Amino acid sequence: MRVLFAGTPAVAVPSLDALVKAGFDVVAVLTRPDAPVGRKRVLTPSPVAARAAELGIEVIHAAKVDPDAIARISAVKPDVAAIVAYGGLVPPAALGIPRHGWVNLHFSLLPAWRGAAPVQRSVMAGDDVTGAVTFQLEEGLDTGPVFGTLTEGVGPDDTAGELLERLSHSGAVLLAQTLSAIEAGKAAPQPQSGEVTLAPKLTLEDGRLVWTHPALAISRQARGVTPEPGAWTMLDGQRVKLEPVRLRPDVSGLAPGAVSVQGKSVLVGTGSHPVELTRIQPAGKKMMGAADWARGMASAESVVFE
Repeated sequence: MRVLFAGTPAVAVPSLDALVKAGFDVVAVLTRPDAPVGRKRVLTPSPVAARAAELGIEVIHAAKVDPDAIARISAVKPDVAAIVAYGGLVPPAALGIPRHGWVNLHFSLLPAWRGAAPVQRSVMAGDDVTGAVTFQLEEGLDTGPVFGTLTEGVGPDDTAGELLERLSHSGAVLLAQTLSAIEAGKAAPQPQSGEVTLAPKLTLEDGRLVWTHPALAISRQARGVTPEPGAWTMLDGQRVKLEPVRLRPDVSGLAPGAVSVQGKSVLVGTGSHPVELTRIQPAGKKMMGAADWARGMASAESVVFE
């Protein structure tokens, strides 16, 4: 079966590898154009484009599926298109090109968390279980019938990045199994059922910690925005980046945002009990251990995060 693979970030690479390993004829890869990376803003291929080049697969670069991209997709004559985090909408004119349509690997248990940031929103909401599904792509936002499902527990310390990494590998297996079922004529997609929740793309503001919120909510938020866009707070008018925090229900008496050094621990008050900082990146400096940062302060006890 001739497969067009559409994807862009690193989490899509395991799926591309799984399809190649399973013996599918991946005739082309659709991915977003090279993007500037790092402080020097060097134009760099997407992880999927780089992997496709290593595998000797034709690459179609397109910021969106426009008429030119549609013509190139048509030219490779795919039987099915597999899509994993491509980063753009697929218009109706492209949906009908492969005879088996487009199969999307989505990292949530649809219809929960439809949208661009399902894993991040799941962690931020405090879900105990999430997963991944393969479904038939249609015009609606993640609304198509589901082929297959897998579940994954969300650990109390999981960041969105760690959880997504696990799902990218288990989901790759699910995608290959789904395409095999389609090829064998045994696929039977079922309509989605259950409560719909939305997972819009995260913005920088989603990473700002509000210290009047309860500690558990702050912890979930910090884990959900790690690694991107990252948790942060304000100190003396400058943005300070933070890695996920630890809950410290054994401590009390700190006002929201107030910093206190107790032994080797750097604590911050919240709307409930304090949290313990793990690593911090002050403006213009590198990420460092919280205790190292506190030692460099004239008086950490007078520090209050905004």
